[in-house]
Amino acid sequence: MKHVIIGAGAAGITAAKVIRENRKDDEIVIISTDDAVYSRCMLHKFIGGSRNVAELSFIPPNFFEENNIRWRSNKTVTGVNIKEKRIVFNCGKCGKQSNESYDRLLLATGSQSFFPPIEGLRPGPAVCTLRDLSDAKKIRMKADNAKNIVIIGAGLVGLDAAYGLVEMGKTPTIVEMGQHILSANLDPRAAMTYQAKFEEAGCRFIFGNRVKSIEFDDFGTSGTIVFESGDKLPTDLLIVAAGVSPAIGLLKSSGIPYNRGVIVNEYLATEAEYVYAAGDITGLSESWPSAISQGEIAALNMCGIKSVYDDILERQNTVNFFDIPSLSVGRLNPEPGDVVHIREDQQRYQKVITQNNISVGVTLQGDISRSGFWQYLIKHKIPINNAQESLWKTSFADSYELDANGEYKWAK
Repeated sequence: MKHVIIGAGAAGITAAKVIRENRKDDEIVIISTDDAVYSRCMLHKFIGGSRNVAELSFIPPNFFEENNIRWRSNKTVTGVNIKEKRIVFNCGKCGKQSNESYDRLLLATGSQSFFPPIEGLRPGPAVCTLRDLSDAKKIRMKADNAKNIVIIGAGLVGLDAAYGLVEMGKTPTIVEMGQHILSANLDPRAAMTYQAKFEEAGCRFIFGNRVKSIEFDDFGTSGTIVFESGDKLPTDLLIVAAGVSPAIGLLKSSGIPYNRGVIVNEYLATEAEYVYAAGDITGLSESWPSAISQGEIAALNMCGIKSVYDDILERQNTVNFFDIPSLSVGRLNPEPGDVVHIREDQQRYQKVITQNNISVGVTLQGDISRSGFWQYLIKHKIPINNAQESLWKTSFADSYELDANGEYKWAK
């Protein structure tokens, strides 16, 4: 049997490993636009110079040879023919079109940067995104001589770029339409810890001032950002980090259903026979651990080992800047009827949100040593003691027990 995987990220590489573990003699082909395997979570370290390309890799040097996997790098898949069970791709170097047949296909193309509808915003010499290694290389090269670096978006990608630039000795200005940084990852209190550190490093933040237009010179090497307030900001390096969307372009004429992401069932199978999907392209989650988990489940099903993907949480994020780790799972902010439990000191900030004695959200900063415990409770909706002091002492050993009906209850 021949397994073809589109994408060499966390989901695709994990799937290849799992397939090889279960099918020693099957053919495995990975096709990717990239010509290197790397962790997108580490791109800011490449920008800052603390890691080179080889040090971004999350696989052993001889991974493909040792696992008998054929890697077709620097090739971009442009279409999928589900009737003929064949994919079409372009070679990045020669531009020629070619194809590859499959018995089982995994879509693991990840996500792509999103350009907000701002007048005058367009790709050019002074405009970058940060999604892949080529983006990081461009930012690092352009930043050397840039004097006015502006980042649009104060989410995780925008701050990754900012952190890498800070390590280069640069002091970018970060423009955020909302009222605080990392709004999709952390609550305002936890986010402020990082904002203060970035400001100490010389970064400037502009909140709540919408960008109206961007005016570039004739060469596209410098420009002026115009805000709705009338304020203006010069830039000779603009990094757009306003969000990402699943990379579903190759599906547009395939007949494989999709909306925001490709549609999959609990086995991570698409509605097309023998076609599976894992990672950001599914739209189920944008986290690294989720991509790995999905890659594993999809691969097992591709091997005929029926496995259900049920590792779905409302939100699961990890953040680490300035050696301050943070993790959030579930709700960031309380809703009516919720109870908020907070514990903080100079070294840590911890918040648990409960509803009817069931934890529905946790934010940990500084000390995330018990993160697995809270994730388990949230995922399985296990009741916990509502007493403030007892809550922080809760553990797997004494937090709950099953009653005669198979329901969880507090162990007294």
